[in-house]
Amino acid sequence: MRSDVAQIDLRLRRRSIFWFALGLAIYAFMIVAMYPSVKSDASLGALTADNPTVAALLGVNGSLTSPTGWVNGNLYANFLPLMILLLTIGYGASSIAGQSEDGSLGLIATLPISRRPLVREKTLVLALLAVPLAVATMACILLGRHYDLTLPTGAVIGTTVAGRIMGVDFGLVAMTIGVLTASRGLALGLTSALAAASYLVSSLAPVVSWAHTVRPASLFYWAVGGDQLSAGPSTSAYVVLVLVGVGLHLATVAVIERLDIR
Repeated sequence: MRSDVAQIDLRLRRRSIFWFALGLAIYAFMIVAMYPSVKSDASLGALTADNPTVAALLGVNGSLTSPTGWVNGNLYANFLPLMILLLTIGYGASSIAGQSEDGSLGLIATLPISRRPLVREKTLVLALLAVPLAVATMACILLGRHYDLTLPTGAVIGTTVAGRIMGVDFGLVAMTIGVLTASRGLALGLTSALAAASYLVSSLAPVVSWAHTVRPASLFYWAVGGDQLSAGPSTSAYVVLVLVGVGLHLATVAVIERLDIR
């Protein structure tokens, strides 16, 4: 019965996941296909190379027309994480709090599954939810070698994995807040604000002193904010992202017993 809970949640979202993945793959391929026409544009490259503030806002280190600058500025430092977070935060907020509000969680509670395994099932869905988006995007970026857009394969894979783990972390934040407040809207709002703050701290860290000081608190910094497409995320980045996720999962498991299921 436990696997049925995860299967049902994934089945209900299979169409939206498919269209998200397809749309993101098309966008990623367009970014790749456009690169040969912009790589020699000196004025476009100077936009970020000569302006650290603009480079920071776009998530670019150096020239926008370099392979890493182009992919970071148009996809990996901003748009891909946003799409992943749309799925994971949305699911995290609705998976328990949303179902509690509409009454469907009460029906699930009548099944032969306790609350803690239920949280584990929901976390499993979170872990799987963004896989198609990440894989589709990564595949299109790896095709870049046919369009003069060559990036280290290991770095692309590693950064994609780190971005997906970050998405799971924020989804778990939404789930935890939802369990604590029993409010889907509050979970969505607070988690979205936290994700936005995390992005701003990571992107502004190179040019704003206080942001540089607190950037270790930003999940964006560990996942995509340190030019990971050049050399891949560090071991410490994976450790931080995984430990945050484990801690949030355990927190949700601990507080689920307090939720008044109706």
